[in-house]
Amino acid sequence: MTVAVTGEMRRGARLGAVVLLALLLALALLALPAGRRGGGGEQPGSPPPPLQLPPGLREELWQRRRDLQRLAAAAGGGEALSGGLSCGDLSLATEVSVLGWGFTKVVARAALAGGGAVALKSVHGAGREVRQCVQRYGAPAGCRRLAAYKLLKEVTLLQRLQHPGIVQLHGQCYDNSRDPEVGVTAMLELGSPLEMIQLLQTPWEERFKICLSLVKLLFYLAHSPLGSIVLLDFQPRQFVMVDGNLKVTDLDDASTEELSCKEDNDCTLDFPMKSFPLKCSAVGKCEGINEKKNLFNAYRYFFTYLLPYSAPPALQPFLSDILNATGDLRYGINETLKVFEKVLHLYKSGLYLQKRPLLLKDYISVKGFGIMKGGDYKCWPSYSYLGCLLSVHSAEEAAAICNSQSQCQGFIITQQRTWTELIFAAQ
Repeated sequence: MTVAVTGEMRRGARLGAVVLLALLLALALLALPAGRRGGGGEQPGSPPPPLQLPPGLREELWQRRRDLQRLAAAAGGGEALSGGLSCGDLSLATEVSVLGWGFTKVVARAALAGGGAVALKSVHGAGREVRQCVQRYGAPAGCRRLAAYKLLKEVTLLQRLQHPGIVQLHGQCYDNSRDPEVGVTAMLELGSPLEMIQLLQTPWEERFKICLSLVKLLFYLAHSPLGSIVLLDFQPRQFVMVDGNLKVTDLDDASTEELSCKEDNDCTLDFPMKSFPLKCSAVGKCEGINEKKNLFNAYRYFFTYLLPYSAPPALQPFLSDILNATGDLRYGINETLKVFEKVLHLYKSGLYLQKRPLLLKDYISVKGFGIMKGGDYKCWPSYSYLGCLLSVHSAEEAAAICNSQSQCQGFIITQQRTWTELIFAAQ
């Protein structure tokens, strides 16, 4: 989506010139081979000097290291990706530009020597997490290491979780001239930020695709090889679009741990406007809490806005059922996926079409016409901002739509098809 890419560039453009230069310089230094990095300090390959840290910071570091080791053990070890990108590829990368940053990490775009581009994630040394840690403990080096554990955790998860709805890890580089736990750079599939306002202006079919992709992702996370995984920081900003497909890109706040309990009262799932009582299982875990937390967040951030508007009338009862059942957590992810797949079947098969008079016979078929660049008139929602380009199940449906709009005098059936195999009709 080119508009979303423009949004990425705007975010990078907001950086002040001094800050941008400093971040690009840091990334450029990181991209140099170990033997070419300057600035003094330990020689490449030398172990980092022991840090004299406050007790509280040592405890936080120990907890994150323990969590990372537990995750790596559950994932089957800490082996690197076979055949993935490495430090050598990073050293040859060009056209590095900062896309943005968050609480812990900074993200940049880089062009690869062999073609293509990747997203680079590294610890944001001036980010809020490091700054707040330094304010508490006064130990910058230890605080950068603390932040780096989140990126190391994300790399570990991305190495083990393989799904079309998860951004792909292409490789990673550990800077051995410094503490390798701090000097880690992840090389990821490059996506465009998810722009909800723009999504609201797209045809219903595309919005349904986003929601269906999300449900399939949550089904995978509920049954992943690592157990049920919850996205603790579930926000639209944690997702990107890659070739029209939704993918989660931020997993550093994901967790494989389900809440421990002694009784049912320990298992209340709280949201700003709602609370849900859950059961405490015989093994002392809140049953399904990770799955249900993901599902309700999908309801309040995605389904509520993307599913109902301009949906085919015959499908609206099914969509209302989805909204009500996920909003009340009456459905789990298994039931939710089944209903989504039923809606998809009805839509692709044309069974959603209501019985109406046959109108195609009132139109004269003329071959050899193409779509005009600007279109005759605009409609909403449309696949084109320049005209009225809609997806239809058949020429008969196109005739019905055209007949319902006073500006429409005819339509053109194209050879293009949508992801559901519906055809395009230009009015």
